[in-house]
Amino acid sequence: MPYVPQLVGKTYHVRTFGCQMNLHDSERVAGLLDDCGCVQVSDVSEADIVVFMTCSVREKADTHLYGEASNLVRLPKPPCGRRIVAIGGCIAQRDGEALKKKIPNVDVVFGTSALASVPQLLVDAFEDGDDGEVFVDTVEEGRGFSTELPSHREQQFHAWVPIMTGCNNFCTYCIVPYVRGREKSRVFERIVDECRRLVDDGVREVTLLGQNVNSYGKDLYGELRFAELLRAVGETGVERIRFTSSNPKDLSPEIITAMAEVPNVMPHLHLAVQSGSSRVLKAMNRSYTREQYIDLAKRIKAAVPGIALTTDIIVGFPGETEEDFEQTLSLVREVGFSSAYTFIYSKRPGTPAAKIEDDTPREVIQERFERLARLVEDLAHEANQVDLNTTATSLVEGTSKRDSSVLVGHSPKNQTVLFDLPEGKKAEDFIGKMCDVQVDVAKTWYLRGKLVGEPR
Repeated sequence: MPYVPQLVGKTYHVRTFGCQMNLHDSERVAGLLDDCGCVQVSDVSEADIVVFMTCSVREKADTHLYGEASNLVRLPKPPCGRRIVAIGGCIAQRDGEALKKKIPNVDVVFGTSALASVPQLLVDAFEDGDDGEVFVDTVEEGRGFSTELPSHREQQFHAWVPIMTGCNNFCTYCIVPYVRGREKSRVFERIVDECRRLVDDGVREVTLLGQNVNSYGKDLYGELRFAELLRAVGETGVERIRFTSSNPKDLSPEIITAMAEVPNVMPHLHLAVQSGSSRVLKAMNRSYTREQYIDLAKRIKAAVPGIALTTDIIVGFPGETEEDFEQTLSLVREVGFSSAYTFIYSKRPGTPAAKIEDDTPREVIQERFERLARLVEDLAHEANQVDLNTTATSLVEGTSKRDSSVLVGHSPKNQTVLFDLPEGKKAEDFIGKMCDVQVDVAKTWYLRGKLVGEPR
């Protein structure tokens, strides 16, 4: 989009909640605003335009949005004299104009498929004055993929590459199919071409994105093509390939083989289990059993020795018993996850699970959550001991928030890796580079060591 006179010189700030898809969408919104002549600022108080990219998976995200957006009215007036508040993402798609009742100072609402309309919506809001009208676009049909829009990447060495959007699974606790729509795959050749262009632009790592990447291609080609896509992206020359999210029910033997055979696919897989009880999994509409998940995990580990398996687990799904929860603990032990994101069930209005009555006391659910968290920590610490006294290759992303003399990156297994900035060197000389680190400390959530050789 060319420069838009009404937006030239306006400052903007983007705040992102939620998943990697939202991070990607935020980069596209920033790219659009850059092309319109806007200027990004890091301090929200200096922004004429504040954009919130939102997540509706858990109630906490709603609360954060309402608080942060409402608090903007307390800030001094921005450089242009009026601050426009725009809300995008899943909460915007879900609530539309109704957000005005919860956040009176909202000016623009745009849905998950409406990124391209953001500049015009902002222009309309600025030109309309301050009469309280909200400019809304939440239409889903007939929209292209956001990845075709300009991008303002946060990291020049890494890129998010959506391969599909939407979800057909309708897990009973999940709002995503209702706000992101049904599965829609992107054209195979366009994905591969984009990855080639990114490599030419200096990108060293790509993350392929979708609500369920394993089902890529089924809607467009009538067959699953994710394994084929992994191989094709592997041939673009990109050094590291990651992907998320994966549903166990669609993780085929062909995908596992591709993971094992394509050398630039990283040895890390995030495979959400959600519960270790087959009874609860059925109530969640997850389409696999406890036994099937364990068997799948064993086959993955056999095919890709040393792979780091991580997962998502929900505690307190309606009707979960102590026996169900104990089965979750035993599955976590048997699989041996390297890490896990653990959550207490959050009721999402509009989902089938929200209608299920449950009288389990909150303190019981909290106690279960804490037991699971302790087990996950123990296993994460144990998993990292494997890499003690080895060399981990870290793609350096920046410096530690606590200490600017410490460089931070991630290993092939997606572990956080720390090492000291060599004396007399600048951090900029290392960011975006591959560095070999001799690991001499292996903690629960990170590895730390000494730089070996030169960055490359």
